[in-house]
Amino acid sequence: MSTILIKSATIVNENKQYVADVLVKDGLIDRIDAQIDTQADKVINAEGLYLLPGCIDDQVHFREPGLTYKADIHSESRAAVAGGITSFMEMPNTVPNTLTRQLLEDKYEIASRNSLANYSFFMGASNDNLEEVLRTDTANVCGIKVFMGSSTGNMLVDNPQTLENLFASSPMLIAVHCEDEATIKSNLNHYKQLLGENIPVKMHPKIRSAEACYLSSSMAVELAKKHNTRLHILHISTALETHLFDNTTPLKDKRITAEACVHHLWFTDADYETKGNLIKWNPAVKTEADRDAILQAVLDGKIDVIATDHAPHTMEEKALPYLQAPSGGPLVQHALPAMLELYHHGKISLEQIAEKMAHNVATCFQLDKRGFIREGYWADLVLVDLNKPWNVNSSNILYKCGWSPFEGTTFRSKIAYTLVSGNVAYANGSLVEGNVGKRLNFNR
Repeated sequence: MSTILIKSATIVNENKQYVADVLVKDGLIDRIDAQIDTQADKVINAEGLYLLPGCIDDQVHFREPGLTYKADIHSESRAAVAGGITSFMEMPNTVPNTLTRQLLEDKYEIASRNSLANYSFFMGASNDNLEEVLRTDTANVCGIKVFMGSSTGNMLVDNPQTLENLFASSPMLIAVHCEDEATIKSNLNHYKQLLGENIPVKMHPKIRSAEACYLSSSMAVELAKKHNTRLHILHISTALETHLFDNTTPLKDKRITAEACVHHLWFTDADYETKGNLIKWNPAVKTEADRDAILQAVLDGKIDVIATDHAPHTMEEKALPYLQAPSGGPLVQHALPAMLELYHHGKISLEQIAEKMAHNVATCFQLDKRGFIREGYWADLVLVDLNKPWNVNSSNILYKCGWSPFEGTTFRSKIAYTLVSGNVAYANGSLVEGNVGKRLNFNR
């Protein structure tokens, strides 16, 4: 029996702040009280620190198997726990694409040996694997991922009948990447005619336009409403799309939910000038008005969760010309510090950060005993020092790819401790290896 006693933490949980002690026993939160006087194997003095539920990232690309030269489950889960992310849900566009139950289980096997964080994996959908998708066990897989826009390998689902059948028959959550492929191709051809092959990266949000996003998102919403599908739309990037979502229904009863990503809440198209391909994402980072509208939708409940879409590439790949450079970037180590920076700017509260990065993800995906600081729940916890400035630089970046779009940024808040399923995984700047995370379970 192992025990950890956290003393005098300012707990941020379920829209409240209060100072208390927390006793962790055998991986679970055993007791929360104003004063706990008991012997423990480890005591953490948390006076002056803020204790939040560990973040749950519902969208990452950890690149294993097949692309491990730029990331793998071990390397990126290390970066995640250093950033206060205790659980992740990983996407199927690895190599090979995760389009069979055997390939899905292969990834769980890798994570069971190598992941410092808790884990789950999406089953991938293609134009021709519907029967296999429908055999997926809903109790221990986070959901089905559908790319309604170009993607790696055989994962663009653009057959209208396939989409119709999938939305009509899926018993589990469908998470969608929404960008209209025909609109993107038309925009790209237009800019190639104007500018040739040397299109600058600042045209990215014109090519992968707001219209392309809205066309696809509105189509997904229409299909979900028609079939009463449990739909989750990933990485909302436009003001226009926020109008598709409801904030009058309690989250537990919503059939259609939405996600915002940290980069769409931080960067704007003005940053392409200095950041270039480092902030080339799909969907594209767009205008300041889009960024502000997404944040407002997060605050007012139209957008339910905040995630990263962590998708690393090597610096050599990112240094290629715009048309050749891949989209995506690493974020898990810096997502919570970035959101805490927005707190310091008065744009979001600590309670809202806990809600959007932990509570709501757990509710949205029906996670078992995670996402809240409650007695009897798994001890996925992060202690934060709100007043310990640090600068992001090459010496402290943990991603295998070795770079971050936040390089050079000074954050005011620093992660002090991260506990994953009751084990200390990160403490005062150092990773604590030796324990692995657990497979996420779902109450479905």
